[in-house]
Amino acid sequence: MIPNWTLTKYIGSRFLVGIIVTLVVCSLLIFMIDILELLRVAGKRGSVPIMTLVVIALMRLPAYTEFLFGFAVLVGSIGALLHLNRKSELAVMRAGGMSVWQFLMPGILVAFLIGLAGMTVFNPLAAAGRADSEKKFAKAFGQDGNLLKAQSGGSWLRQDGSDGESVIGAVAASNRGLTLTGVMVFAYDRQGHFTERIDAATANLEEGYWQLKNAWVSRLGQEPEKFDSYLVSTYLSPDQIQDALGTVFSVSFWELPGLIEVTEKAKLSAEKLKIQYEVLWTRPLLCVAMVLLAATVSLRSFRSGGIQTMVATGMFGGFGFFLISEISRQFGVAGLTPAWAAVWLPVVFLLVICSTVLLHQEDG
Repeated sequence: MIPNWTLTKYIGSRFLVGIIVTLVVCSLLIFMIDILELLRVAGKRGSVPIMTLVVIALMRLPAYTEFLFGFAVLVGSIGALLHLNRKSELAVMRAGGMSVWQFLMPGILVAFLIGLAGMTVFNPLAAAGRADSEKKFAKAFGQDGNLLKAQSGGSWLRQDGSDGESVIGAVAASNRGLTLTGVMVFAYDRQGHFTERIDAATANLEEGYWQLKNAWVSRLGQEPEKFDSYLVSTYLSPDQIQDALGTVFSVSFWELPGLIEVTEKAKLSAEKLKIQYEVLWTRPLLCVAMVLLAATVSLRSFRSGGIQTMVATGMFGGFGFFLISEISRQFGVAGLTPAWAAVWLPVVFLLVICSTVLLHQEDG
């Protein structure tokens, strides 16, 4: 029996509504938490207009929400199937000769399309929003915001140049580390003696030097001097800067292949970029797996009881899968396993397990 178009649209709409509602609720919670955190930071760093905080939170909300696609599909699918089950609509479909695979197909299709859109459209928008929010955050909170340190675990970078070594720090890094905001530089001569401290609004990496804008230069025994433009020499290449300061979450799906190629040509580690690229590729398949996982715990009749236990089991199973996936990804980042294996194997394994459980439940 092939479901007619009306029934297919109805089932698909149930899944779509469940997934979207879950995403909206989670996004609202994230937004409120982020606003509270920004208000806390604003209280310490100085007065910042509330509308600026709202704009910053909205700009980086897609980047935070992006991690919830799999969870939203799982919860939304469980909700959709429970709704159909509670109204005995699934029982009617079964009585009409439909198998579990037939009435799950609209949900699987919806989940696959959501994952595909998340990979090709939502991710580039989230990456762009994250990069712009970092600039706006640095502009609003100034140099003491130290956003880069909070996000990447360290805001300082040691480098060498034709004039000697220097240590450069920044509040925020955008354009994959090639543009810095809220810059502080400690410069040393060729003998390793401290020469000057430079505080600048921004820094852009050029060929062989950093170009600092609106820079204050402080030297021992001298009054600070202001320069509209000031140069700091460096031997670092753009590729090395990207690897040290860039964040993979600010790189869109379409930019990742070229960046991976450039990074590998520079003999730098590209494992994080490869892992992120594979994660994005698996997103449609992950969403499909979440629908199957939801089906394994949501198809039991309400009259038989124990539905709450089954749903709780499915939720714990989902959290367990995400934990195992993260551990597997960390193995890939460390270079212990190939990137494709670290990302794809957990998803494929979940698909096989859920399909086997459904076959056992429905076909014996």
